[in-house]
Amino acid sequence: MMLNDQKEISSWAENTFGEASSNARVAARANEEMAELLRALTSDDNHPKAAEEVADIVIVLCRLAQRMGFDIESEIDRKMEINRKRQWNVDKDGHGYHVRDKSNG
Repeated sequence: MMLNDQKEISSWAENTFGEASSNARVAARANEEMAELLRALTSDDNHPKAAEEVADIVIVLCRLAQRMGFDIESEIDRKMEINRKRQWNVDKDGHGYHVRDKSNG
């Protein structure tokens, strides 16, 4: 996967909108973009604006990652290594939840 440079995306956001007040506010903005995607897909499972809404979410998450000092692509790779090793309870809708290790509470 190749994302545009998160530093460039974050710089654009800062120059366009100003400095974000907090990381929590940036995360809330990502949630607002997710809500827009959900509204589109609820009306049409293949809504023509869905790709654009997904891009908006990723743009905001790149800004958050940059503010927090981590590389989003590296974190995705690291997390996928963890996910590939987990056991999963799969539901009937094509999703699942990882089996919790009972020794960790």
